[in-house]
Amino acid sequence: MSLGDRPSVSLRAAQGDRPFVLPLLNPSLNRALISYINVGGEDRMEVRGMHILFISLPPKRLRQRLVGLALAAILALLTLLSVEGVKKIVPAAGSGDNPLFQVATNKSIAALAINVAWGEKHLPELLAALAEGKVKASFFMVGEWAQRFPDLTREMAQQGHELGNHSFTHPYPTQISVEELVTEIENTARVVQDLTGQTSNLFAPPYGQWNDNVVLTAGELGYRTIMWTIDSIDWQQPGVEVITRRVLDNLAPGSIILMHPTEETVKALPQIMAGAREQGFKFITVSELIAEGSP
Repeated sequence: MSLGDRPSVSLRAAQGDRPFVLPLLNPSLNRALISYINVGGEDRMEVRGMHILFISLPPKRLRQRLVGLALAAILALLTLLSVEGVKKIVPAAGSGDNPLFQVATNKSIAALAINVAWGEKHLPELLAALAEGKVKASFFMVGEWAQRFPDLTREMAQQGHELGNHSFTHPYPTQISVEELVTEIENTARVVQDLTGQTSNLFAPPYGQWNDNVVLTAGELGYRTIMWTIDSIDWQQPGVEVITRRVLDNLAPGSIILMHPTEETVKALPQIMAGAREQGFKFITVSELIAEGSP
C-alpha cells in the first residue's frame, strides 16, 4: 500500500471537552500523520497510519469528585505518616497545655523516665545500677505502690532521684471523670510528700493515655504532662540486647526514655549508660532536661 493509500479518518471534536483519543500505531507503517484542521468553524482531527481507540472521559463533575477523593486519601496517608512528627511538633510549642514528648535542645542530654507501679523485686538492683553509672533518673510513682513500699520510695529520694506522679491506682485517665483524675493526682502527691518530703510538678498518665481533659486537668493542678520520646517496651521482656538497641539507636538531644523496673532493664542499664556516654550523651532528670531545654 502506498503512502497515499494509507487509511485516514477525520473526527469531529465533541462540544466542550474534546474526547480522549488514544492512538495505537499500526506497526506495519513507518510513521503516523496527525493533524488538526478547521472545517466550517469546526475542529477536526485527521489521523493517518494509526488505529484509533476512543476512551470517553467521565463528566466533569465526576472527574472533580474523583480528584477530591484521591486528595483526601493522600491527606489521610500523610496524617498517618506524620504521627511521629507530633512528638517533635508538640514539645516545640513549649506550652503546659500540651504533653511533653521531647525537649527542644541541641545539647546531648536525655532523661530516663521510670514508671513504678510494680517491679519492687528488681528496684534495689536497678537503683544500684544507676548509682554505679552515676545517673539520676525520674521515677514516676503510683501512690498505692508507694504506700505498700515506703522504704523503697524513700530510698529513691535519698539517692537523689526525682519522684514524679503516675496516679494513685493506675487507671485509664481518659475513662475516668475529671474529679476522679484530680483525686488520683492529689492522693499520690500527698503520699510521696509525706514519705520523702519531695513535691513534683510532673505527671505521667498511666498507659500513656491522654486527651485535652487529662492535660488541662493536670495543668490546672500545676502539673506538666510527660510522655516519652523512646519507649523501651521493656515490660514485654524482649531481651537485654533489644532494649539496649531500642534506646541507643534512637537516642537524640532532649529524649525522654520510658522504662520500667524489670530484670532485663536492670541488665540493660549498664550497656545503655555506657553506650550513651560513648555517643557524648549525659542522662539527667526530666525536670533538669526541661530546664536545660530551649525556651
